[in-house]
Amino acid sequence: MLEEILKQVQNGTLSITEAKEQLATFENLGFAKVDHHRKKRQGFAEVVYGEGKTAPQIISIVQAIRARNNEILVTRVTKEKAENILNTLPDLTYSETARILFWKKENAVRKTSEGYIAVVAAGTSDLPVAEEAAVTAEVLGSKVHRIYDVGVAGIHRLLSHAEEIQNATVSVVVAGMEGALPSVVGGLVSHPVIAVPTSIGYGANFNGLSALLTMLNSCASGISVVNIDNGFGGGYNAVLIHQLAQKGAGENNEDTLF
Repeated sequence: MLEEILKQVQNGTLSITEAKEQLATFENLGFAKVDHHRKKRQGFAEVVYGEGKTAPQIISIVQAIRARNNEILVTRVTKEKAENILNTLPDLTYSETARILFWKKENAVRKTSEGYIAVVAAGTSDLPVAEEAAVTAEVLGSKVHRIYDVGVAGIHRLLSHAEEIQNATVSVVVAGMEGALPSVVGGLVSHPVIAVPTSIGYGANFNGLSALLTMLNSCASGISVVNIDNGFGGGYNAVLIHQLAQKGAGENNEDTLF
């Protein structure tokens, strides 16, 4: 990348000002510094956390990211805020359940062409967190199989999907209440399990703390735990694991820093 830009400056097809803009590591919007080199360093463009930001702020950040032709992923966006943003950026897509705004290139090639991530949810009440994980993984280029409402209160529902879950590269397991589902899944599979506790439950659930502690104390091997209601974190980490599996199978990541 650096050599190509310098050659363009040398032959006069790119001005020094344009070259500086392309080489800039971030763009200062005043209220935010947009990290344009995130994709070069980590493989994905900067993800925008929408909660606490105004619609105009999100619009400005998204426009800065889009100017570099990068995919857009904005998490934790309310329906009302999404409608305001879509009035200005109508080509974005909003998932109300996941509370995610996103945009993918029409001709984008799936980063991981083989295998899939299993997103497993204990109950219907856990779907907002599960969908945050699933949509995140899809926008970042992975195939997702959704397996929902298979909590331990009806274990036969989970077992009917056992083979599908076992054949995944990695599973994201989402559960509230006592948070037992990741331990059960962890005992059935030979791949990594990312456990996501949710704040769904009655009083002694302590807004997800009981599920979090259950998952952290799991006796099943191969389980990693993210924060309460952090579907995005679960989905993102699953994609990283899935991509590493693809590299091991012979696929290459073309993104380099320079």
